[in-house]
Amino acid sequence: MNTDTDADVDANTDDVRGRLGLIVPSSNTTAEPEFRRWLPEGITVHGARMALESVTIDALDAMSDDAARAAELLGHADVDAVAYACTTGSLLHGPGFDAELEERLREAADAPAVATARSVVRALEALDAERIAVVTPYTADLDAKERDFLEAAGVEVASIDGWGLESNTAIGALDADDASQQVLDSVDEDEDLGAVFVSCTNYRSLAAVEGLEEKLGVPVITSNGATLWDVCGVAGFETDLDEPGALFDRDRS
Repeated sequence: MNTDTDADVDANTDDVRGRLGLIVPSSNTTAEPEFRRWLPEGITVHGARMALESVTIDALDAMSDDAARAAELLGHADVDAVAYACTTGSLLHGPGFDAELEERLREAADAPAVATARSVVRALEALDAERIAVVTPYTADLDAKERDFLEAAGVEVASIDGWGLESNTAIGALDADDASQQVLDSVDEDEDLGAVFVSCTNYRSLAAVEGLEEKLGVPVITSNGATLWDVCGVAGFETDLDEPGALFDRDRS
């Protein structure tokens, strides 16, 4: 018997224009809802998870071993592209690791792939942002690795402010108001900046971008925003949506 729910599913299936594979840490509760909120209509999200509870160097290193297998499984769903949505997990081993990770995921999924750390660099390049302020929920050792990674990519980090959190569920409990307040508390409005970067794919911050850009007068990018923009570009998805910030006015080259 065909119920109303069955009819809705059939209609939704008919409207599907593309599939996005999203690889996230197991404790991440933010990336999937943020992607679903801002993805173009008709693009579905299909998730794969890698074991992670605490955001520490050792835990992130162990988690990266699961990445290729997650991508391979997403390939079974015939996704159009894969996004590895973890910032520190894709920069952990320094310059070049992000590009190597993307290549491994591409081969495993047999589809275009992006990794958040590399997506952030591409986003900053698209915005011509050479000097930035960074806010994170991370501990000081991860902030130091992030600074080193960005500076090796040619980006001057004017400041970096972290909240010292290790528990990923605690990070996921933060919201856009927290992100906005952290940025406003730590970023000098008179600082000569090309952009502000809110790091971490489990930090619910994408909804804060528009308001922060209005207040600060510079582009604001987030980990999920940069990854979403990047993966839509490689997949050929048109971002004809209520775009969250200045980044989405730029083409991904």
